[in-house]
Amino acid sequence: MSDTFDPLGVALMVTAVLDRLGVAWTVGGSLASSVAGEPRSTIDVDIVAALEPGHVPALVHALEPEFYLNPAALNRAVTDRRSANLIHYGSQVKIDLFVVGGTPVDALQLSRRRAVDLGGRRLYVHPPEDILLQKLRWYRQGGEVSDRQWRDVVGIVRVQGPRLDRAYLEEQATTLGVRDLLERALPPT
Repeated sequence: MSDTFDPLGVALMVTAVLDRLGVAWTVGGSLASSVAGEPRSTIDVDIVAALEPGHVPALVHALEPEFYLNPAALNRAVTDRRSANLIHYGSQVKIDLFVVGGTPVDALQLSRRRAVDLGGRRLYVHPPEDILLQKLRWYRQGGEVSDRQWRDVVGIVRVQGPRLDRAYLEEQATTLGVRDLLERALPPT
């Protein structure tokens, strides 16, 4: 596969396999937050993918030499529209593979993904609004105590500012139950 063992390199290894299988995907989490907001280091990668049961055997076959993965857990994740973990042997970078359908906005996020050029290699990432919503959701689910998640939120708002689509944010924040957090994060208009 590749000799690059940083989180971005590992993400590109997994997404290359997803591309070969014809699976639509987008990167969220800290990598997408770093693109939309203020960069920070990470040792895991969040990928949202439109996986179906028929993809699992080929995905396992392609990734097994380089990654620890549990085929049964991956099958359950696809069936239940949840997540499964992959761990890159060489670097211990963890991939959290989220199957589309786990939240009300997964398919929408996938349709809104944006391509980022990384020296001739493409990485699809959540647009700023969707990564902001994801971070707000994780902040809420974590009991609203994670300084890291909130810093990512503030960084996106600071960098993107008036370019953020407030109408989209408000609608989706209501759907996800984080409208109050969005109002706290955004400066008044």
